[in-house]
Amino acid sequence: MTHETFAGLGVSEAVVRELAGRGIAAPFAVQQLVIPDVLAGHDVLAQSPTGSGKTLAFGIPLIERLKDSDARPSALVLAPTRELALQIVEELRPTAHARALGIAAVYGGAGIVKQARIAARAHILVATPGRLLDLIERREVSLARVRMLVLDEADRMLDMGFRPVVDRIVKMTSSERQTMLFSATLEGEVGRIAKAYTHNPRRHEHSHPAERKGDVEHRFVTVSHERKVAHLVSELNDAERGRTLVFVRTKRGADRLVKRLASSSVQAVAMHGDKSQGQRERALANFEAGVVDTLVATDVAARGIDVAGITHVINYDIPATRDDYVHRIGRTARAGASGVGVTLVTHDQAHELSGMVGDLGLHRELELAGMSPGASQTRGRGPSRGRSGPARSGGGSSTGGGRRGRAPRRSR
Repeated sequence: MTHETFAGLGVSEAVVRELAGRGIAAPFAVQQLVIPDVLAGHDVLAQSPTGSGKTLAFGIPLIERLKDSDARPSALVLAPTRELALQIVEELRPTAHARALGIAAVYGGAGIVKQARIAARAHILVATPGRLLDLIERREVSLARVRMLVLDEADRMLDMGFRPVVDRIVKMTSSERQTMLFSATLEGEVGRIAKAYTHNPRRHEHSHPAERKGDVEHRFVTVSHERKVAHLVSELNDAERGRTLVFVRTKRGADRLVKRLASSSVQAVAMHGDKSQGQRERALANFEAGVVDTLVATDVAARGIDVAGITHVINYDIPATRDDYVHRIGRTARAGASGVGVTLVTHDQAHELSGMVGDLGLHRELELAGMSPGASQTRGRGPSRGRSGPARSGGGSSTGGGRRGRAPRRSR
């Protein structure tokens, strides 16, 4: 049965009224799937891409199931990055306040004493794993009375090496807790932790509607190392370009690229883990407001970014894995809009890149660039152009190998 209103899903009048005040009237598909099960007390596993409405999918029923007289904290949301943690709090705070509940985020890169104070007042605590463990070890936070647990973007937490920390945190919560896990994939290691953390869960797999796929123009451009910056500047000077996200592999590379763009009269800002929290928040705010229309970011720093109206994603450095390509390009063409994904490929990277994305239905685009899955070298120098859909979704296979098992990054 399809529910077309939040009230039809069993959401209270107070919450429905608060959502309506923000112009949120009809639930998204993932919200229709998840909210009734959470309200009924079931554990939930949800495969859902970024930008699908998953924050309200777990946030609304979590808020509904708590009372202002409950312990602080009674609910815990784990997120892989501080940007995502802050965005979750920003989106849920008005709804939580409508039910007289406190909500707060704790994350690395900010004063731990202040965060200990705000954590003590929160019914709902949103946290990055490393900072939460710091607070627990300082005896500033206890999870003994946490009865609702959410793991958001669980695949990325594992990819960042947080599995041992998350295991320790989960064991500190009530054994009678209700658990919700959201991820771009429910296979592989994510599937194993889902089985360990949940009890008879309801499972939902959601992707963007089919008609929304096919809105991304994928282009691959073969270019020499020496011409990469010049070609990027050319792309950024395109009059049809709007808000643009440029991906690089390293933090130093992000800062260096911003400086090189500035020397070509292109204004951009960088976002990565070595920036202070204030710098990161200002960069994101300026990007969202259009003060700066080019944001240069690493994969981890960009994971929590959910900004509307990104028209272009440019891979200045090729991604490390197939799933990273999907996550990167998935930042554009949201909500049925069109978008452009451009990947700059040096000649020695052609084989790696074509093998990486060869199963995403982009054969024509690769061939136009002189590449094909399994090809050992480029056959041409020009950019490929074409629209394609399979790489648009926010996930669908296990996160690429080779990066798990690293030490947790507590500062994120």
